Amino acid sequence: MRSTCGRPVKDSESPAAASAGAVAPRPRDWLLLLSLVLIWAASWPVIKIGVGQIPPIWYGCLRYAIAALILFGLLTARGEFALPPPSDLPFVVVSGALQMAAYSALTGLALTILPPGRASVLAFSTPIVVAPLAAWRLGEDLNPRMVAGVLIGCAGTAVIASPSFTAIGKQTIAYAMLMTAATAWAVTIVTVRGHRFASSALSLAPWQMLIAAILLLPMAVSVEGTLPAISPLGAATLVYVAPVATAFAYWAVVEAGRRFAASTMSMALLATPGIGLLISAAVLKEPINASLVMGVVLTAAGIRLTIATKQG
Repeated sequence: MRSTCGRPVKDSESPAAASAGAVAPRPRDWLLLLSLVLIWAASWPVIKIGVGQIPPIWYGCLRYAIAALILFGLLTARGEFALPPPSDLPFVVVSGALQMAAYSALTGLALTILPPGRASVLAFSTPIVVAPLAAWRLGEDLNPRMVAGVLIGCAGTAVIASPSFTAIGKQTIAYAMLMTAATAWAVTIVTVRGHRFASSALSLAPWQMLIAAILLLPMAVSVEGTLPAISPLGAATLVYVAPVATAFAYWAVVEAGRRFAASTMSMALLATPGIGLLISAAVLKEPINASLVMGVVLTAAGIRLTIATKQG
């Protein structure tokens, strides 16, 4: 299962199968899930600060390179380091290229223009895109409730982006980048859906991150030039985003997915952009007006309708 911040695509094990073999969540499991939501929520304003200090594509490259090294070290220490099996390799490449490299570059560029709370809501709108894409590409049912969810979610994203409609400019481009990022993540989900992975999500994660870093490196050099000197503030944001909001969060979402039902995970993670918006308002003084609140509510309702229908 996401994402702004290194969220994994859910592996081939069905939620029903996972729930059947799971024990009731313990207090420390709830603490892990709460920590995951707060870490991802806080990562948006942190990344906003980071891309103000380090060029955004370079920022994504460094983030995934550091996170990959950390997870490679973890897997080696656990004796689980292994090359991706051939059957998984194409999907590892797709995930690294779209879900991580493209998503990171596009959201990073958008955050140089837009406030992080508003940006996070649009970047988390992936389920709204997945539903029609899966219906077209995989022939999945798109029932009336899902159609309503997609339409309501699209209305929410339009309300959030409405301030940029008066004149085409940088904000309009930034909103388009965020929706393209959400679409790139949706394409990844639809591409890997139905594939039975031979390796665990955690063992494949550092390879996906390594591919993302490798792809972002030449892009950063060609678009942003050589890496400038990193300020202490920029380095501090990377210390949080790479080890905590990417490497640790990736491990945490895999572990939490083993302990909670898919519906519980979806509802918890759905709270991430809203909490991120509140953190951004408190720390970065991001304004919250009626149209933004309405857009958040509509987008969340649309996502919930599509998720609930799929899980039902």
